[in-house]
Amino acid sequence: MNLGWRDQTARTASWPELDLAELPVRWVPVAALRAGSMSPRRAGEDAGHVRLLADSLAELPPILVHRESMRVIDGMHRLLAAVARGRVEVAACFFDGSERDAFVLAVRANISHGLPLTAADRSAAAGRILRSHPEWSDRLIAKVTGLSPGTVAGIRQRDEQADHPATRIGRDGRARPVNSADGRRKAGKLFAERPSASLREVARAAGVAVSTAQDVRRRLRAGQDPVPAGVRSRIARPPAPVDRESVLRALRADPALRFTEAGRALLRWLDAAPSASALDLVVASVPEYHRAELAELATGAARSWQDLAARLRRSAR
Repeated sequence: MNLGWRDQTARTASWPELDLAELPVRWVPVAALRAGSMSPRRAGEDAGHVRLLADSLAELPPILVHRESMRVIDGMHRLLAAVARGRVEVAACFFDGSERDAFVLAVRANISHGLPLTAADRSAAAGRILRSHPEWSDRLIAKVTGLSPGTVAGIRQRDEQADHPATRIGRDGRARPVNSADGRRKAGKLFAERPSASLREVARAAGVAVSTAQDVRRRLRAGQDPVPAGVRSRIARPPAPVDRESVLRALRADPALRFTEAGRALLRWLDAAPSASALDLVVASVPEYHRAELAELATGAARSWQDLAARLRRSAR
């Protein structure tokens, strides 16, 4: 079956503003498609939702596929429903780009339609995007994940694996420094030299947002420093590393953990985690024919640990 549409692809350069509804479609054999780590749904697909789609009479929208790996980016429920209907082909659009960008596209697609992502799924997705795209601003990641910028900022601050670049790319595609002190000083100098310059002109020349340029002009007119005290003292620093052995010793000695069933279970989980030096031995001991499936199990375990970390941090606040 062929609908006669041209085979085009979604490309990294045009997104995250990419309109998925406008992508041309082609028919792809079901057997050529693969599931994988693209989906932000940590619990996997919902069997009830698959049955609901399979039993409906409506034609299902095309799925989105990462061309290089043939992994499904968006539409696993629709794919499983098509299989349940006995289909051997499914309508699909293709994305040409990296797997890290494919995951972001999967999150954005699942936010905009279909079975909603849980709050935990969106938080975990934000954490993964922070590690793969540390240069993105909190507002850009918030737009993709459906979270608030403040929530994303909190996840970034608590994530020990995330990098902390000096500049970030905003929703408008422009890179701006995390600490805007230099840009504010430059804007203040420009206002002094060219009092008639517009806000947009100064913002563009100083590399700051128009709203920042407006605040600088307001502060200058009030006789204040163009750089607020909070901005002068704000320096992006990664979180201090945790001494694993010291923390474990303290946990093992705490009666609140030693004498409760849940606490003892947690200590066993922590003791079972392999050290970095043991990983090479672990990998070497696993037969090659089991390594791919074991990697999937390890990925699932890592997601569970990330979920636990997120819950602990929320309750600690």
